[in-house]
Amino acid sequence: MYEKYMLEALKEAKLALKEGEVPIGAVLVYENKIIAKSHNTRISDNCVLGHAEINVLKEASKILNDWRLKKCTLYVTLLPCPMCSGAINQARIDRVVCGTVPNNSNYSLIYEILNDNNYGKPVELFTGVLEEECSELLKKFFSKNR
Repeated sequence: MYEKYMLEALKEAKLALKEGEVPIGAVLVYENKIIAKSHNTRISDNCVLGHAEINVLKEASKILNDWRLKKCTLYVTLLPCPMCSGAINQARIDRVVCGTVPNNSNYSLIYEILNDNNYGKPVELFTGVLEEECSELLKKFFSKNR
């Protein structure tokens, strides 16, 4: 069910890889349509905020003319970081579907941020969608660059 959109996020991650960025891609779906897609741009933008998720939130907010992204699902190839998780929660996104969860992640912190009730209802989190493909892309990048 979630694979169709995760494949689109993977295409974005592959674009990031070609650009020398950490290969993370994201797409935002509203009413069963992709309304925004992006990938990491921290290096090319020379900006710490150039995470795929932040880029997608900015693009979608312009398209929907609202910073509240209710009824949207975010597909991202890697579990969001705390900064992105906070933005996702505040944007009122309904659901996050992610590909892989790194071994060194603090999953419980991310889960807690996404489920903070101060900004509305908790964000549903699903992991492991096309996990192997998402993970392999990251391993390829880091084995080459570190």
